[in-house]
Amino acid sequence: MDMKVKQKKLNLKDRYNLMTRDLDWEPSYQKKSDIFPYLAYEGIKIHDWSKFEDPFRLTMDAYWKYQAEKEKKLYAIIDAFNQNNGHLQVTDARYINALKLFLTGVSPLEYMAHRGFAHVGRQLGGAGPRVACLMQSLDEIRHSQTQIHSMSNYNKFYNGFQNFRHQHDRVWYLSVPKSFFDDAVTAGPFEFMVSIGFAFEYVLTNLLFVPFVSGAAYNGDMAAMAFGFSAQSDEARHMTLGLEMIKFILEQDPDNLPIVQRWIDKWFWRGYRVLTLVAMMMDYMLPKRVMSWKEAWETYAEQNGGALFADLARYGITVPAGWTQACKDKDHISHQAWATFYNYGAAAPFHTWTPSESEMEWLSAKYPDTFDKYYRPRFEHWAKEAAEGKRFYNTTLPMLCQTCQIPMVFTEPDDPTKIAYRESDYSGMKYHFCSDGCKGIFDHEPEKYIQAWMPVHQIYQGNCFTPEADPSAPDFNPLAEVLKWYRMEMGRDNLDFEGSQDQKNFKAWRDLATAN
Repeated sequence: MDMKVKQKKLNLKDRYNLMTRDLDWEPSYQKKSDIFPYLAYEGIKIHDWSKFEDPFRLTMDAYWKYQAEKEKKLYAIIDAFNQNNGHLQVTDARYINALKLFLTGVSPLEYMAHRGFAHVGRQLGGAGPRVACLMQSLDEIRHSQTQIHSMSNYNKFYNGFQNFRHQHDRVWYLSVPKSFFDDAVTAGPFEFMVSIGFAFEYVLTNLLFVPFVSGAAYNGDMAAMAFGFSAQSDEARHMTLGLEMIKFILEQDPDNLPIVQRWIDKWFWRGYRVLTLVAMMMDYMLPKRVMSWKEAWETYAEQNGGALFADLARYGITVPAGWTQACKDKDHISHQAWATFYNYGAAAPFHTWTPSESEMEWLSAKYPDTFDKYYRPRFEHWAKEAAEGKRFYNTTLPMLCQTCQIPMVFTEPDDPTKIAYRESDYSGMKYHFCSDGCKGIFDHEPEKYIQAWMPVHQIYQGNCFTPEADPSAPDFNPLAEVLKWYRMEMGRDNLDFEGSQDQKNFKAWRDLATAN
């Protein structure tokens, strides 16, 4: 009679290896260069994929169980928020415009990250990073879905949410975050891991999620707060994956260092420009503010990011080329961005306003060296014009930076009274830039950026009108036709918050709820 042998229980590391890395094999009838065709052209040299340490250490069965528990809690909170008319509990209807900005500007990026990591996970030569990318790809599509679900309730009551996916590919300011991810997903697999896995997830994500989620909680939006906290444990893994990939590449071969350094310089600056939208949201769009953009930058960039680059110095990595300018700009970019959106409020699917006197006092305290001197006078002037019935809207089309695609509104690092302007000539054409950082990125690989879909150029070329539009008609209104192409309704989805349908409905509904 055979004796039963008790099988030894595998520890977590052995179980992880069995269900991930041990599933890999060496090809016998196909060349590795054919199986992984994108590994060579970036110049990165990898000698031993087994040296990659996966910070996720998750198997698929554990992943589903882990995420399912979070989903139960998240949707319980969302359902309770919706059933109790939680949208009437936020501090002020102006806050809802921060959600519109987030939904149109950030949530589609989560989906793009899902697609990017799914693609890159197929292209990397080692089983460890392939599995890690698969997990992150699943995380990212979950984030996109939970954000859309959390904010979908607002779409039942307020304007500007209904066409966010259509507008992502068309509206002028959304070309900024869209071009960031278009740039990343058209790079090679290693550059993608640096751009998203490291520069965006590790260096910049705290400046996006922590202030926004804290702002949601502080302003009574439990649904947005819930999806933020539900995503934070995932974000911690994503940050660790990005850092591990950087260290792995640098440890594999000394020739990788200059390539990685250039990518860090590039993607820090590209990500920093996208965060302009977050800076504006923090300082101007939250009725109750958690902290200023300047304070957030000093905490999450200068302190945390500074410690990170000090840690990477042992590999030869230096702080990004644009770091010094970014630290100088912390006193200015939020004010410059809000002034721009106030000017072009007729062409954005959310409302804008001038800050109240108490809000300007807060801004004066947070920016004692700059706000009163450079920005308060213009907001006071615009408020006076609006009170006189002459609310100002800029109907011209601005010059755009060819790289980041933001209008040329930023100033020189050492002179906030002078608009920064750089230019490059390439193949008989002149291209314009908002900074040394954007110009340097273009000059290194111009063939990539001359193909950019620039909203202002496309409008001038007549590519942003519906098929029935007739530009030769005597009463042709370009703005009205562009808004129709955007699927924005004039006076409902845009213009000033004061007197808007959202403001009136929120007040009427909350008054009724309070009376009841």
